[in-house]
Amino acid sequence: MKKSYLLLFCFGAAFNISAAENTTTELIVLKDTVDRAILKFEHTERELWSYKISRYEDEEGDITSSIEQYSPQANQPWLLKQINGQQPTEKQIEDFAINKNKQEQEGNIQLKLRKLIDLESLSLVSTDDENIVMGFNVYLKKLGEDAVGKLQGELTYQKEAEFIEKISIWNSAEFSPMFTANITDLAITFTFTNIDGAILTKQTEMKMKGSFAYFTEINETSQDVFSDHQYQGKTVNSTQ
Repeated sequence: MKKSYLLLFCFGAAFNISAAENTTTELIVLKDTVDRAILKFEHTERELWSYKISRYEDEEGDITSSIEQYSPQANQPWLLKQINGQQPTEKQIEDFAINKNKQEQEGNIQLKLRKLIDLESLSLVSTDDENIVMGFNVYLKKLGEDAVGKLQGELTYQKEAEFIEKISIWNSAEFSPMFTANITDLAITFTFTNIDGAILTKQTEMKMKGSFAYFTEINETSQDVFSDHQYQGKTVNSTQ
């Protein structure tokens, strides 16, 4: 009887070790897969693509909208085409271009997936013939130290085209990004499109609720839709 228990124990231990090794191997493969997808995004020269952005924002019932155009071949790449459903004034167009140029110089426009996705925390959520869904921890510096450990992320990897198609981020607990501000609900979504191997932003969406200074309600929704992508690289490169 003791020998039987010993054999069962040994087989069980061997099975557990094998399962652990398989899990470790699976995670390594997942990290490599996501790392390659991030590299594909990083190697896409988005500044060589023209596109249109339709923006919408609802801030406590104050609704604003705009349509912007980015054209790398133009003397002024950024153009404000519409604001709140109206044709913009010359001053609005000029101020918009100045602000965009400043943002680009400060590096505030480009999305940094490598900073957003913590590769070491990746875990498998689900998989099917088309997609792999993975979870990960999130740290966004702009949201402050109190948000550490309170943000979760999930990405959808499209197998056939080998790129990250969607990223979702949400909070698991309330947090304070700054003094007297409290965020109770946060949801951020990024979706991407693959055009001839180039990974480009398709849509971004953010929903946030909370309070500021204890009395002021925070209830914001914003959405940016990117469309009309056209590659302009050859002409742009020849002028540099």
